Amino acid sequence: MKRFDIFGTLKKDMDVIEKELYRSVEGDSPELTETSLHLLRAGGKRLRPVFVLMGGKFGSYDIEKLKHVAVPLELIHSASLVHDDVIDDASTRRGKPTVKAKWDNRIAMYTGDYIYGKALDLTTRLKQPEIHQILAKAMVEMSIGEMEQIRDFFNVSQDVRRYLLRIRRKTSLLIAISCQLGALAADADRRIAASLYRFGYNVGMAFQIQDDLLDLCGSEKQIGKPPGSDMRQGNITLPVIYALEDPERREPLLKELDRIHAMNGQCDVSEAVKLVTSSSGIARSEALADRYITKALDALSDLPDIKTRKQLKDIAHFITKRSY
Repeated sequence: MKRFDIFGTLKKDMDVIEKELYRSVEGDSPELTETSLHLLRAGGKRLRPVFVLMGGKFGSYDIEKLKHVAVPLELIHSASLVHDDVIDDASTRRGKPTVKAKWDNRIAMYTGDYIYGKALDLTTRLKQPEIHQILAKAMVEMSIGEMEQIRDFFNVSQDVRRYLLRIRRKTSLLIAISCQLGALAADADRRIAASLYRFGYNVGMAFQIQDDLLDLCGSEKQIGKPPGSDMRQGNITLPVIYALEDPERREPLLKELDRIHAMNGQCDVSEAVKLVTSSSGIARSEALADRYITKALDALSDLPDIKTRKQLKDIAHFITKRSY
């Protein structure tokens, strides 16, 4: 199913958002404009802007107002990816060279900072202090999530709870506030905004778990990078945590992870991937993602019965659709 098969009537407004994204990073520095545009042109699902617009459907929908929420949120997400690629030493993203690979680490870090600044500048067009407060707190939480991920590289003793807290900060929170802020910017009822936040939070958790599953079970063509990239970088994800609880696979998997760590990820990880994908970790991770989707759908029951509610339901199913 293609993106706009679901998003339908939002296509015209998403085109507006896309143009605004490119325009927003243009500035006095040709180098930073070039690197920022390189990142944006790599594409992406644009989930956060879509959720902003859909949240706005529950209030007084106005694309001219909503774009000042949708564009900054996508920019914040994009800036975090540039920084992630430096930390992870990633050479490709979505099948294209990363900023750090095409230029260098310093340029990549400045590019991320530049995009963050552009995002904050755009939000000044909105006069609702609550939106600024929510956005600022989310950025702080995202930064904490980034530090937690670095601290937990190759930490094979971490548990599921620690993993879930990390992905809440790194991924789920930004999706949750995308839904919430779209509603608030459109002056929707606060209870509706709260239900949309719960929907986005649970969809975001399921989305990240599914993304971690794809890293192990998907093909390089599907995910735009070699399978097992998370393990190469030392990122211990949910399927790996579950696989380490499997008595038959724990010791050989620990040995593989020690080897990958010792070689700084510059080695073949196919055996480690095989150990995880042949374990119960895949099915257990899928089951947890499904539970989050069930919670997301429950949150929708508190929303007005309009077309957008059905579209949100479809998106929830689409995000975690098995594609491996």
